[in-house]
Amino acid sequence: MPKIELPRAPEQNARSKPSPPRSRRAIHFLLLFIASILLADALIGERGFFEARRAQHHQATQKKEIARQRQENFRLRMEAKQLTNGEPRSIEAIARGELGLIRKDEVLFIIRNVKPTLQEPQ
Repeated sequence: MPKIELPRAPEQNARSKPSPPRSRRAIHFLLLFIASILLADALIGERGFFEARRAQHHQATQKKEIARQRQENFRLRMEAKQLTNGEPRSIEAIARGELGLIRKDEVLFIIRNVKPTLQEPQ
């Protein structure tokens, strides 16, 4: 008598492809691991995205500082030029402003912030 094969149960029909061999899974895991390391290095590494942004910000602040220093150098050069030419007004302005000098016919007034003392009325 011939053997009759019954149809498979629904769980057996629903089975998907067999899982890949262990070596293939290990290769996939290794590739994923290497890709994640490369991505992390590209973002936070020594030459990564965040370091590049920080360097750009630092460069912009340095450019502003250089521009400010150039303006200051120009101002100081002009001041030195006035002093070496012996312009009396510039020399007098420095003497009055920094050294507190006065002319012979001028009177010096020193105003201090002193709290008034309370005197009782008599």
